[in-house]
Amino acid sequence: MSPNFPLSRRGLLISLAAGATSLAPARRARANPLFTDFPFQLGVAAGDPVEDGFVIWTRLAPRPLETGGGVPPVPVPVVWEVAADPGFTQVVRRGEALARPELGHSVHVEVTGLEPERDYAYRFLVGGEASPPGRAKTTPARSASPSRARFGVVGCQSYEQGLYTAHRKIAEESLDFIYCYGDYIYEGRGAAAPPRPWNPRAHLGGEIFSLDDYRRRYAQYKMDPDLQASHASTAWFCTWDDHEIDNNWAGDKDQDGTPPEIFNLRRQIAMQAYYEHMPLRASSFPRGVRMQVYRNAAWGGLLDLNFLDTRSHRSDQPCGDKWATTCDAVRDPAAQVLGEAQEAWLFRNLARSQARWKVLAQQVMMMDLERREGPDPGYNLDTWAGYAVPRARLLAHLRDRRIGNTVILTGDEHQHYAGEVFRDGRNPTGGPLAVEFVSTSISSGGDGVDQRPDGRRYLAENPFLKFNNAQRGYLVCDVSPQTWRSEFKVLDQVSRPGGVLSTRAAFVVENGAGRLTAA
Repeated sequence: MSPNFPLSRRGLLISLAAGATSLAPARRARANPLFTDFPFQLGVAAGDPVEDGFVIWTRLAPRPLETGGGVPPVPVPVVWEVAADPGFTQVVRRGEALARPELGHSVHVEVTGLEPERDYAYRFLVGGEASPPGRAKTTPARSASPSRARFGVVGCQSYEQGLYTAHRKIAEESLDFIYCYGDYIYEGRGAAAPPRPWNPRAHLGGEIFSLDDYRRRYAQYKMDPDLQASHASTAWFCTWDDHEIDNNWAGDKDQDGTPPEIFNLRRQIAMQAYYEHMPLRASSFPRGVRMQVYRNAAWGGLLDLNFLDTRSHRSDQPCGDKWATTCDAVRDPAAQVLGEAQEAWLFRNLARSQARWKVLAQQVMMMDLERREGPDPGYNLDTWAGYAVPRARLLAHLRDRRIGNTVILTGDEHQHYAGEVFRDGRNPTGGPLAVEFVSTSISSGGDGVDQRPDGRRYLAENPFLKFNNAQRGYLVCDVSPQTWRSEFKVLDQVSRPGGVLSTRAAFVVENGAGRLTAA
């Protein structure tokens, strides 16, 4: 903290959790500020819902692409409201939070005291301006037995590679919540002009390294009205993948061989920017290169949701992270994907869960998909298939504890996949230990095609794989105690406005069956 702003980390966390009203900063807050430009240009968001509340977020940025966002470097008080109706005639919670310059004038309020399984509206007020309203729904009580949950899965949204039509469409779905598996931003430099037809937009500036760089990149993404609509439509559970920091990073290693102590500086900066721009609780406040991204949530007794972090605690990719290959290092007994602490946490959650469906919401494919043409095995080594020992350990835990109804939700691939998870996909004997649904990208990869040649080959050579599609879109999961239904939504184009949405396929898992059936 600045010497002119003497607030301890513990004090800051307390103030964040309390709506930033419990401690007074040394610098005088700017009361009733006036803005020459609209201060809520990055929209609003809600996240991490529980039975009595959720987090609400905004960031003051009247000039989002400027250093400091166009706000003077002083704390600014922001009023927040939560109402039982969209017109805010029944305000049930109201308070004031400080938008602090140290956090890019972002605001995170942990709202409590609400009723379970109910829709609420929220907004922010500052300087005579009101933010756009958002909607969020509290979860059912943990003791409840809800009859249904309907939610979306999104991610991989390269700003350069396509429009966010999928976000506009998912905002119209009236979902209970959305899970974002990661790659919310991409860190690379702007594309060379003029953009190609499938690349209608370009990043500002070069590859991002500084805090100002990361803030500007988030601002460029968040200014998109379709992304804002998606956030405003329902609460999100957010995790990261690699591009929020650097492509294919693993633990303290990046893809370029940067010394770990140098890369860790970038990690700290990127983690702060991620926290500043996501609707996260104070428990996820970054501490150096540590940030609590993995966590658990519930939808009554219907869903037990384990949100995983498959980047921060993993060992380096084996075999030089080459594509469609394998080597002895794939079977390294010391390899980690989750790290010891997160793995133990997950195993405890799975063993204790009484929910009908156990969900692993994570980033990289669990199926050991054969990617290499010909008889020799070859895998994507950035997935669980590149880490044979921790993968086998997790699947053995499911088998030995007889943990059924396990559903894995994944992203990263820029394609839709549906399949069954076996300990050894080359010899898929016995019943599957889980099913996996991989959601395609929002925009990364451009328009895409219905199926690429390698996708057809994957289906032919991997009998556990049931579906593949290479267009842009998202996943909608409609869950009851009897069935889990996943619908693969696709767009005919993202390179131009007016993309048409359709349901390309749907698959069902029956309670206790553990196998996929085409709907």
